[in-house]
Amino acid sequence: MILTIARHELRTMFLSPLAWVILGVIQVLMGFIFLAQIENFFLLQPQLIHLQNTPGVTDIIVASVFQIGSIILLMIMPLITMRSIAEEKRNSTLCLLVSSPISMTEIVLGKFLGLFGFVVILVSMLMLMPLSLYSGTTLDFGKLLSIFISMLLLLGAFAAIGLYLSSLTDNQTIAAVSSFGTLLMLWLIDTSFADGQTVVAYLSLLRHHQSLLEGVINTADVAYYLLLIIAFLVLTVRQLDRERLL
Repeated sequence: MILTIARHELRTMFLSPLAWVILGVIQVLMGFIFLAQIENFFLLQPQLIHLQNTPGVTDIIVASVFQIGSIILLMIMPLITMRSIAEEKRNSTLCLLVSSPISMTEIVLGKFLGLFGFVVILVSMLMLMPLSLYSGTTLDFGKLLSIFISMLLLLGAFAAIGLYLSSLTDNQTIAAVSSFGTLLMLWLIDTSFADGQTVVAYLSLLRHHQSLLEGVINTADVAYYLLLIIAFLVLTVRQLDRERLL
């Protein structure tokens, strides 16, 4: 049933023009940034030749593109997640789903996997740009894999947070705005602490994402994202269970 719900969620997203518009807009924006970074690389190349341990194409172009892209996706992901449960509530179809012989956990996992399927498609399309550089240069495959994993984990966390906040309301605008505010707070929370060593600063999405973008796959960073995803999925299940009992 989880996979059935996930397929339905993913199919529903692509039946709406919003998903296609978002994919198109992101590709255009990221393509522009990608070309700009290539131009910057050619401008820097004469200076890089004289340096030792010179950063490669993967560091200068690919990592920079996805670092900027992460901020763009932080603003766009709430538009993807806002309808997940809020629309079901508004259309009164959530009651039918809840009354079916499946658990609330299966419903939430199905919806999350549907969102994550969209994330996989999105990130895979974006990775085609750096892979196109293979025709003219060599890339660090290990760092490319780390960047791919970091984007999946980051957007997976975005999806889980957005799904929970969508479960709190039947208004899609409120769900989108609250998701954006929460994601932005978790993104910038590290900048509020000068030493950067406090427990609160450790919750920063940026801190863990930056490490993975640099090609360092640390189990602590991966565990952070997985725990964040699990925590918000559990909160979503509890929220819907509470509403079902009311």
